[in-house]
Amino acid sequence: MTEGADIRGGDLPDDLTATEAGMWQAFRNGSVYDLSSGDTVVDDPHGGHPWGPARTVRARIVCWLLLDGPPALAGRVSSMKLVGVQISDTVDLAGGTVVPYVEMRDCRFERDVLLPEAHFTTVRLVDCSVPRLEAARVRTEGDLHLPRCRFHNGVRLTDAHIGTDLLMNQAIVYRDRSGRSIAADGMTVGQDLQAEMLESHGELSLRGAKVGVSLSLRGARLANPYSRLALNAPQLTVERSLYLTPAAVGSNLLSGATPARGTRIQPFECQGGLRLDDGRFGDAVDLERARFTLTDEQELSLRRVQTPELRFLGERPARGTVVLSGARVVNLMDRADAWPGPGRLHMGGFSYENLVPRGPFPLNERLEWVAAATAEYNPEPYERLAAVLRTGGEDEDAREVLLAKQRRRRESLPIAAKLWGYVQDWTVAYGYRPGRAAVWMAVLWAASSVAFTHAAHPPLKSGEHPPWNPALFALDLLLPVIDLGQVGFWQLRGGWQWLAAAMILLGWVLATTVAAGATRLLRRS
Repeated sequence: MTEGADIRGGDLPDDLTATEAGMWQAFRNGSVYDLSSGDTVVDDPHGGHPWGPARTVRARIVCWLLLDGPPALAGRVSSMKLVGVQISDTVDLAGGTVVPYVEMRDCRFERDVLLPEAHFTTVRLVDCSVPRLEAARVRTEGDLHLPRCRFHNGVRLTDAHIGTDLLMNQAIVYRDRSGRSIAADGMTVGQDLQAEMLESHGELSLRGAKVGVSLSLRGARLANPYSRLALNAPQLTVERSLYLTPAAVGSNLLSGATPARGTRIQPFECQGGLRLDDGRFGDAVDLERARFTLTDEQELSLRRVQTPELRFLGERPARGTVVLSGARVVNLMDRADAWPGPGRLHMGGFSYENLVPRGPFPLNERLEWVAAATAEYNPEPYERLAAVLRTGGEDEDAREVLLAKQRRRRESLPIAAKLWGYVQDWTVAYGYRPGRAAVWMAVLWAASSVAFTHAAHPPLKSGEHPPWNPALFALDLLLPVIDLGQVGFWQLRGGWQWLAAAMILLGWVLATTVAAGATRLLRRS
């Protein structure tokens, strides 16, 4: 710059190129500075067509205007609005305070954009080509918009504070040297974070991030073949909902609106592990039609997540593990074909209050769902399911679940206890089907009554016995504790003694199994 030029007074510096002089005047006027040619191929900021000096400005002139630019023309508001401009060298606004409004569309940045600890009102980069955006601890009073941009060496927004919305719809982000595509740990967004149809090639990291309204990854494609996680977001806090759901391709509908019939739908896809451990979500976590491509070592991890509603409605992952250990939800909305098979589902300590199945989910499949989550016997998932069914008024189903729990437990017992378990199951189904006891008692009583009519029964003491009644005698044998005044007065010999002993033993078996079932019923009450 020429020494002594009255820059603050608005005088045009001497060493500006013609292109930069035009940008200078547009800045003072607050108007759009458009250098696009009108040819879509030439104007593509991501294409290979070169842009010459006529479309190039120096980064230091851009920074100078933003940090200490000339005053606006009378009746105007100064702002940086560029279209189709190439910015050479590194844009370095680190630590600066930028008051003017910034919007750049279809622009090319030859080198990195450095914004760490800078302070803005609103920044919009739309459909721009950027080698890397370095914006740790950046603050904006309004929005940060980055839709349709391509970042070739990643984006860093660690501990950034976005006053209202962060938009990254249809952006394409490649990984940096650390393997992360977007590093936004500890970031705070005042309202919505929208990254719909985002393409992430590397790890998207949102550890400890906070979003004031909703986080939408509708139609996003996250791929990280280089390491374990494609989305790493433990301790993420979203005041309303997290959407990992489809998006309508080529539609101008508002986010979340129902697309018209025939609109092409792009589902959320995640190639690599997903971690939402210890997350807090005010309304819901929505996984409708989500696709997960995992290796055997990778997980869809929702450990200790808390949310009023979990919509587990994605496609069943062919490999990998789903982990819900310690998660707490109110409504579990799911489909039978969304859950993985045995050995690939872990639900230890998973708490839910209501089941809202989408489509048919019969009890036998629900029991298979519980069994898939318990490689070794664990009573907790069965008891949780039974409690939820009972609360919903499905007492019969709840008893079937508890019966399945006893049968599963039996397989882990020693041989003697296992045999006793089979006896309890065959007789009264561990007390969960007490009607069986009455049937067994009636059958044994009828059969033994007929048998004892043919038994020799000399009295123990002559003249001190009641009249012989084979039906009462059989009933007295079957009912433990209760004395009907028959058994102690007659003497049986041979096989009849063995029959009487068997009747007593069977009576005790039936009585104890019924008592055990009654105890469980009383405990649940």
